[in-house]
This record gives sequence, structure tokens and C-alpha cells, in this order.
Amino acid sequence: MKIVLVIDQFDDANNGTTISARRFAAALKEHGNEVRVIATGKPADYKYAVRQMRFFPIVEHLITSQGMRLAIPNRHVFEKAAAWADVVHFMMPSPLAVMGLRHVEKLGIPHTAAFHCQPENITFSLHMGNSKRVNDFAYNRFRDTFFNRFTHIHCPSNMIAEQLRQHGYTAQLHVISNGISPQYTYGKEPKEEWMQGVFNVLMVGRYSGEKRQDVLIEACAKCRHANEIQVILAGKGPLERKYRHLAEKLPNPVVMGFYEPERLLKILHMADLYVHTSDAEIEAMSCMEAFACGLVPVIADSPRSATPQFALDERSLFPAGDADALAERIDWWIEHPQEREEMEHRYADHAKQYALSESIRKTEEMFRQAIEEQKKPQ
Repeated sequence: MKIVLVIDQFDDANNGTTISARRFAAALKEHGNEVRVIATGKPADYKYAVRQMRFFPIVEHLITSQGMRLAIPNRHVFEKAAAWADVVHFMMPSPLAVMGLRHVEKLGIPHTAAFHCQPENITFSLHMGNSKRVNDFAYNRFRDTFFNRFTHIHCPSNMIAEQLRQHGYTAQLHVISNGISPQYTYGKEPKEEWMQGVFNVLMVGRYSGEKRQDVLIEACAKCRHANEIQVILAGKGPLERKYRHLAEKLPNPVVMGFYEPERLLKILHMADLYVHTSDAEIEAMSCMEAFACGLVPVIADSPRSATPQFALDERSLFPAGDADALAERIDWWIEHPQEREEMEHRYADHAKQYALSESIRKTEEMFRQAIEEQKKPQ
């Protein structure tokens, strides 16, 4: 198939949606498809380039600190892409996508969407993440302006699919994991000097309100083994200064920074435990990649997060936001290294069912359904 992906930012792998899109595009090509993207950045053989939106400095900082850019819609670009494509797949409900959807509808080009942007990803940055009314408004706004104009939507988890059903989304919902790339497999590497002599507790994710890295910092400060623990927060985001200040209470200095995928993979193979504290999460690829590499996860049991589905037993769960309970879990895994080693292998085996190749097969089937439906007389 000839597939066009619509995503505002594709070049820089510094947020979860872009990372998933890049992985997705590469895997689709490996399966014999042709893939092009509509995105900001420099023109390329695979890209229909559009210009980046500019905002007032405060708004610009809020968007870019989340690792995102927004694109200016361009009718001519969509007409050119639609003339080439068998199907157009929209990755998020941005102004670029909303305008682009109108054009592919007018041209009669098969189109599908993915639900990657949870309302809480936006509302937590505005300090309204726990307001049901505000989140419901966002779900309904996404529905009425964008998603209910599709017949097929890719949902990375059952949790988010159920949220869409509850909010009146009418499309056929395809629950398909974003998929774990084949390089994320069980492995242990000797610790580098900066990781030696301590128990390395890792979390990967943006420094933003819904991810709740503050809970991990508080928990590690309360642990009986606090003096042995080094916290590693892999990511970047608007709350970096706040978390560095909060982490001053830890006996060992916190390690914070954004790592390219190859470097992060190496850290995953050296760390001792993975913690995922997020209150809201559509799937959490970072957690999946961690346990695929053989790290036992400890996951916040939040009703707005799909990540608890990956826990194999209660030892990998704690009540969301409860730093005391998380501290107990971390201490238990430090004190039971044999059980941790056993579960590392079980989790790595558990990850095999989320292989990227299977996700691509299911997504290709969704595309074929959309193409066949478009051929039928209206």
C-alpha cells in the first residue's frame, strides 16, 4: 500500500507520539509498503514538508517543552499527497489534521486515525488534569471536530478504547498495541561507573504533570534503603527545575536527562528496577520496552492509565499517587533479588505478545478495510 502519515513533527524523536510514528513508518516499509509523511521540517523524498506554527513566547515554550511542534495547514500539500496515497492515516487531532481531513474527504481518499493524544496530556500542563469536566470537554471536542468523521480509529489499549466508547465515539475501534521493536529483548550489561555501587531505579517519560515523577522521588526518599538508591529520570519537559529541586532530599544525586534510543537501550540493560508513576497513560511504550529488556516494573494503578494491564502480580502495582506504598514495593524488590531475577525473565517473555510485527499486521488490515469500504457505492 501507499500510506501517508499526518503528524506535525516527525524529524526529532523527543516525544512518545513521534517516536511511535517513526517506528511505525519504518516497520510499514519493512513489510513492503511505501510510506510518506506530512510534517514540519526540511523537505525529503519521504516527506511533504509544511511550515511550523509560531506562537507568543509563553505558548511556544509550553508546546516545545513537551517535545512538540504544530504545523500550518497547507491545502496544496494535502492535494499532492492524496493524489499519491492509497490511504491517509492521521496521528493526532491538530489543526494540520483537521484541515487535511476536509481535503481527503472531498477527494474521496480512504482515511483512518489514531488516538494517541489523551486529553490529560494537555490538561495536566494547564493544571486542570484532575478536572473531569475539563477532560470530558476535551474528549467531546476531539470527537465532534475530528474523530467522529472517521470509520476506523486505532486505539493502543482497551482502556482508551473504553474511554472513547463512553464519550460517544462512533467509529470502529481497533485495539492494537503500538508494538515493541525487536531490539528490546532481555539482556544484562555490566554497569558503567556512574551506576556502580547503587540500586538504580529508572523511569522514562516527559517531565510533565500527569507522569508524576514527584511520587517516585518522594518514595525513594522514604525507602528503608534510600542510601542505596540512585534515581534515574530519563526524559525532559517543563517540570525539570521542580523535580531537580525536589530531588535534593535524596541521599544520592538524581540523574536526569534525555537519551537517544540507542543510549537508553543500554541504560535499560544496566538498571535494576523500572517504576512507572503516571496517572494518565494510553499505553506507555517506555514501560513495555523496559520489561521487554528484563526490568521488573512497578506501576501506578490508575483508572486513567492502561499501564497496569502489564503487571503480572500485585508486587508490580501500587496505588497511584501513594509514595508510601511505592516505597514499600521498591524496598521489597531490593530485599528479594532472587524473586526479582525470576520475574525479570517472566516479564521479558510476557513482552513477546506485543511484538511490533504483529501490530503492523493488524494495522495493515485496518487500512485494507478502510480502502475496501471507500470502493463501495455510497
